[in-house]
Amino acid sequence: MGNENVIKVQSVGKQYHIGGQKERYKTLRSTLSDAMIAPLRRTRNLLRGQASGAAELHEKIWALRDVSFDVRAGEVVGIIGRNGAGKSTLLKILSRITEPTEGTIDIYGRVGSLLEVGTGFHPELTGRENVYLNGAILGMSRMEIDRKFDEIVAFAEITKFIDTPVKHYSSGMGLRLGFAVAAHLEPDILIVDEVLAVGDASFQRKCLGKMGEVAGEGRTVLFVSHNMSAVNNLCEKTIWLEQGKVQATGPTKQIVGQYLAHDIDRQQKRVWADHGAAPGDQTARLYEVSVFSPSSEGGQYDSAEAILVRMVFEIFEPLEGFRIGFDLISDQGEVIFRSLHNDGPSDYLLSIPPGCYEATAAIPANLLGEGMYYIKILAGIHQVRKIIGLDRILNFEVLNVGGVNSKYGGGAHRSRHGLIAPLLDWNVESAQAETVPLPGSRNDAA
Repeated sequence: MGNENVIKVQSVGKQYHIGGQKERYKTLRSTLSDAMIAPLRRTRNLLRGQASGAAELHEKIWALRDVSFDVRAGEVVGIIGRNGAGKSTLLKILSRITEPTEGTIDIYGRVGSLLEVGTGFHPELTGRENVYLNGAILGMSRMEIDRKFDEIVAFAEITKFIDTPVKHYSSGMGLRLGFAVAAHLEPDILIVDEVLAVGDASFQRKCLGKMGEVAGEGRTVLFVSHNMSAVNNLCEKTIWLEQGKVQATGPTKQIVGQYLAHDIDRQQKRVWADHGAAPGDQTARLYEVSVFSPSSEGGQYDSAEAILVRMVFEIFEPLEGFRIGFDLISDQGEVIFRSLHNDGPSDYLLSIPPGCYEATAAIPANLLGEGMYYIKILAGIHQVRKIIGLDRILNFEVLNVGGVNSKYGGGAHRSRHGLIAPLLDWNVESAQAETVPLPGSRNDAA
């Protein structure tokens, strides 16, 4: 197809009516009866000053409004946004499941879509029959499906159950088969909505690998996900939807950074004065969490100094295996590391008696590169249950990595490359095994 546009979306909007009761199934007799008395009912409503149609009694909302963008052949495009931003509605329109209320969409090529687990599967048919049914819907010939069938089943890892009705599949089995069909039947355009939200880590890696393979073959991929790391790794361009409108479009790294920073104020401390409403449950609650540096303020910290994370929490009953800690997350949504208060090899088995506790962890100096960082607080019983999970509850910025204001000076090292930027101790030995200090290194005594 070259490098021309294969998807053209122009001023698309989708309106829904909300607030009405879901209509029950009607018999043919009741349908005919309602059709005959409908004019009388409308006349009566007008005489009473009521709306003439049920739709006028319901609130109208725009799930999408004035959405426009183009996608070129072979592009892998991410679509991100909060829940309710309109992502799934957009994909349903692109997949021709629903029609837009306004605007136009031009699509050039065969579309394969996986919008949710088991989309397009008939529960009474077997896995084998559903593969052929989905292939036929995509416009594939039986010969084409035969050629890909064994590869689909092997990818889905359901060989033993391929002749079992899909209604007996677990959600994970349905997901694996649904993705395998959508990805292997060679559509020109592959549309995937949150396939990584379900399934184990091994299957998620397989999905990402397969989507990368599809993209490498020159086919077009639209990928909706809340997993910013996956979007970064897979997509070169990203569309950010906010309240049904396109907030921004551009290179993925730039758009993901803007999205994660959107509506997040500099927040270095959270306190829950009402302990009864604090995060947690009847076994443990979090009262306060903060991030700070001994000599810096305002959420901007020098990379040459340690950054402290502090938590105040209460335990209400003896808890064996209780763990509390945090994830450090980059401005691209990647988890840099997780640290828990009892990371020792056997400390996590210790029982914590009831009481109020203050726990502080230090992120070492000269570890983080320049950029924005987020803190996710988590607590729970090891391998049993989650008690607290607060995503991006705190944020801070690291500045001046190895720069002129840092302890070690040397502006040439500013903005050092990598997710982290540790200053490691180096020794250089000569061929005669004599220790020779490297000029300018931290171990150079001169």
